[in-house]
Amino acid sequence: MPVRGRDKVDEESRQSWFSHQSEEARPYYYSVYLADHDIKAEIAPTERAAIMRFTFPESDESGVVIDAFDRGSYIKVMHDRKTVVGYTTRNSGGVPENFRNWFVVRFDRKIRDFQIYDGTKPVGGEQLVGAHALVRVGFETRRGEQVTVRAASSFISQMQAVQNLEELGKDDFETVKAKAQARWDEVLGRIEVEGGTTDQYRTFYSCLYRSTLFPRKFYEIDKNGNILHYSPYNGEVLPGYMYTDTGFWDTFRSLFPLLNLVYPSVNAEIQAGLANAYRESGFLPEWASPGHRGCMVGNNSASVVSDAILKGVTPEEDIATLYEAMLAGRRKVHPTVSSTGRLGHEYYNTLGYIPYDVGINENVARTLEYAYDDWCIAQVAKMLGKDEDAKRLEKASQNYRNVFDPEMKLMRGRNADGTFQSPFSPYKWGDAYTEGNAWHYTWSVFHDVGGLIDLMGARKSFAQMFDSMFVVPPIYDDSYYGSASTKSPRCRWPTWATTPTETSLHST
Repeated sequence: MPVRGRDKVDEESRQSWFSHQSEEARPYYYSVYLADHDIKAEIAPTERAAIMRFTFPESDESGVVIDAFDRGSYIKVMHDRKTVVGYTTRNSGGVPENFRNWFVVRFDRKIRDFQIYDGTKPVGGEQLVGAHALVRVGFETRRGEQVTVRAASSFISQMQAVQNLEELGKDDFETVKAKAQARWDEVLGRIEVEGGTTDQYRTFYSCLYRSTLFPRKFYEIDKNGNILHYSPYNGEVLPGYMYTDTGFWDTFRSLFPLLNLVYPSVNAEIQAGLANAYRESGFLPEWASPGHRGCMVGNNSASVVSDAILKGVTPEEDIATLYEAMLAGRRKVHPTVSSTGRLGHEYYNTLGYIPYDVGINENVARTLEYAYDDWCIAQVAKMLGKDEDAKRLEKASQNYRNVFDPEMKLMRGRNADGTFQSPFSPYKWGDAYTEGNAWHYTWSVFHDVGGLIDLMGARKSFAQMFDSMFVVPPIYDDSYYGSASTKSPRCRWPTWATTPTETSLHST
């Protein structure tokens, strides 16, 4: 954070007012005028590094704050007086005990003065391992003078962070920016649209841009050109690809099919990374951030993995491992992260559904998603010539029928003794479902629409029910998602991603 003033160090004091009128945000470049400091800040990226350019006013109190965050961090000003290195251990879970995010920050001139802090407390010396390490480095500047900063990070080591800094090479700011723009033009140019308005083009490419942000590359390239990664599953540095920061519950329906069609080489790397995740943890991830996280339901990795195999995207050497991983996930659940594997697999594999009354929340949603996932795995079994597996999985994929109430013509929670839950409200969000109600989840039979039509009593009845879903008044019983609810691990969703009537559903 560029600042003007020796006392502008902590988050509150260094913040600045800014206007969107003086801001430019593009995939390959960002700039903003920080009014309180009279500083223009710019940044352009490579994959694991970035170049920053700060245009300062005339001041003998110009500087940059490098904040390694709280919860354990390290800062060191190197003897060349141009470079700051360090790490942060700050995280929100899903990491092994030895997790570090190493960084290197290199200036284009010598630092005139610096002060290291542990939180708000100044400390002496050139380095600090503390609860909250940060440093303010100082320069004397003329009006309009620019300081260029090169920065990179690594999850492997300090030396690897230095290696990642080499992505910038000797390029100046404008060259890095131009190369970043060319790379984004290549990514977004995979799809060309025509016949629309300027606003429609902006909407389309803005959405495509956001679709390519996740999952994130978690692998790095060493000085010999080898692909390697820090494993968020076992804490080791291992060869091969790794991607993270995505929840398959949200992305299996649309994002991954898009990747297979438009960016197959990227998804090939992702699939290789999923094979590595299984080798390193014994499970395919369902919500990686960066390791296994407890969020949402289903075994949707089966859909993501199956689709890539069937479309010929998956590296051939990983197919057997990923098939084994999908089968393994059917009969176990992670010992500490219940959303990984299949919670309730014992019931599902014996009764053909997860009962409403056995203490497993969102049981209908799980049953329906497991059934679809079994169908996905069955298609891979057929391709591999594993006929017995295919027959068994195809049969299991019909388990959606076990939670269909023929009287209500809706999917409904079912008790272990075979009776349906009572009382029953088709407007109840959550409970037996996940962020939806019976009206929504009844259609969650992607793999056997014909079978669902038969259950509803032929096409006319099916069409009537389908039309009814769109005319049912917006009645919401969101008591399951009360703000104090601890029934099920939830993700905190941004309120801007929901309609006003849905916002309360995402509160815990």
